Amino acid sequence: MPSNIEIKARAGDWGRQIAAARALADRTEELIQEDTFFNCPSGRLKLREIKGGESYLIFYLRSDLKGPKSSVYYPSAVKDPASMKALLGAAFGAGKIVKKTRILLLSGATRIHFDEVSGLGRFIELEVCMRDGQSRAEGEAAAGAFMDRLGIVEADLLDRAYADMLA
Repeated sequence: MPSNIEIKARAGDWGRQIAAARALADRTEELIQEDTFFNCPSGRLKLREIKGGESYLIFYLRSDLKGPKSSVYYPSAVKDPASMKALLGAAFGAGKIVKKTRILLLSGATRIHFDEVSGLGRFIELEVCMRDGQSRAEGEAAAGAFMDRLGIVEADLLDRAYADMLA
């Protein structure tokens, strides 16, 4: 099962932070995503639809803590997202829908997301993809180094998912 160390923060200086991330990135792409969350007794379950791309069902476990935290996730490609959304909505009940434009920058094993979330504003997410045998402390150190390079300060860190922040 894939895992990562991640942080989520409000963007303190969007333009400067994107420029700093671009200087670190090996690859960049822009995505338009819609995540539909479903009621789930443990963890989070969402259907991610990417405009012009594949759709994924993603179950993940992550604590609601500020700062670097461990996340374990289970992604699965979905061929018919409309049918899957109807099925999961009937089975579990649909929750909130998060719409966002994401600038994805890849820097080695780290995914840097600059998200403009409808109704919420601008955010930065870091996901340090963990390798087999890599310690949590190593992942947290890598996340901390990216936070420093991008000027992410502790006061900007968030402890919840976008869906939790929507009214």
